[in-house]
Amino acid sequence: MIIDCHGHYTTAPEAHTLWRKAQLEAFEAAGSAPAYPSISDDEIRTSIEQNQLRLINERGTDLTIFSPRASTMAHHLGDEAVSLAWSRVCNDLIARVVDLFPDTFVGVCQLPQSPGAPIAHSIEELERCVTDLGFIGCNLNPDPSGGNWTSLPLTDRSWYPFFEKMVELDVPAMIHVSGTCNPNFHATGAHYLNADTTAFMQLIQGDLFADFPDLRLVIPHGGGAVPYHWGRYRGLSDMLHKPPLEQHVMRNVFFDTCVYHQPGIDLLFEVVDLDNILFGSEMIGAVRGIDDRTGHYFDDTKRYVDALDLDDAARDQIYAANALRVYPRLAGRLKERGRI
Repeated sequence: MIIDCHGHYTTAPEAHTLWRKAQLEAFEAAGSAPAYPSISDDEIRTSIEQNQLRLINERGTDLTIFSPRASTMAHHLGDEAVSLAWSRVCNDLIARVVDLFPDTFVGVCQLPQSPGAPIAHSIEELERCVTDLGFIGCNLNPDPSGGNWTSLPLTDRSWYPFFEKMVELDVPAMIHVSGTCNPNFHATGAHYLNADTTAFMQLIQGDLFADFPDLRLVIPHGGGAVPYHWGRYRGLSDMLHKPPLEQHVMRNVFFDTCVYHQPGIDLLFEVVDLDNILFGSEMIGAVRGIDDRTGHYFDDTKRYVDALDLDDAARDQIYAANALRVYPRLAGRLKERGRI
């Protein structure tokens, strides 16, 4: 089995996107948002079958861990009530996708974060999505201010109530920012990768996993700049009088393979232990074009992993076993459907 740990519903029906626009316009005008539109099952099927499902079949993957579009979480827009309403309709839409394609997708939720709002206010939506909708994790934004970084580091105790609930529910979080209102940072080319790197450094500086030894965090996009500068982070950990990275951070942190060229994947696998790498593509996501040097889509990351010199056990570890370990509720879901 090949499990893609990083997929977003970037092709949601237009009515969903238009409602969000109307919601934000109503907020700016101090009015009430219109009722959420009726979206048919056929509209959802079309949006998936012509896009994600087509490419999944072409590329030979089996299951995608699927969440709302990351760039449109936009926690910096509106207020906490706006974010909650938007998160609920986004998560409900993911649940409908999973219900329509139960062997192809499993849900991960968006959280109703908002600048200045305690992260504890997101616990109720996490519980709803996990216990009622059958989701297996969440996307956690370390910067709901959208590029201004007004939140305290992930290791601050203000995040602890949410981490406690994650451990109780036995679900991981993907550390994933959203769009940015800061013109210095292109969303997917700078802000995403900056945030991945920033989150990792925050974890080095703190002692989060001493308090939460069972907490699991996925840092996407290949870990940002971390693998490329692994020596720097090993050295900084030593200078800060922290244990080696393998003990201090990497028992609890995992990177995906959303790296869009072969040399980058080669480096990731050379530097990071196999236990800490999950297959992911972020398809259809930040980079959608075809690489004129290879003739293949940039985000067809399976090709890069297939090109590595891995034995069958290592390949199974990357494609399935690690994801099943990091997302234990996924294993339960697959057992229910007779797939493992």
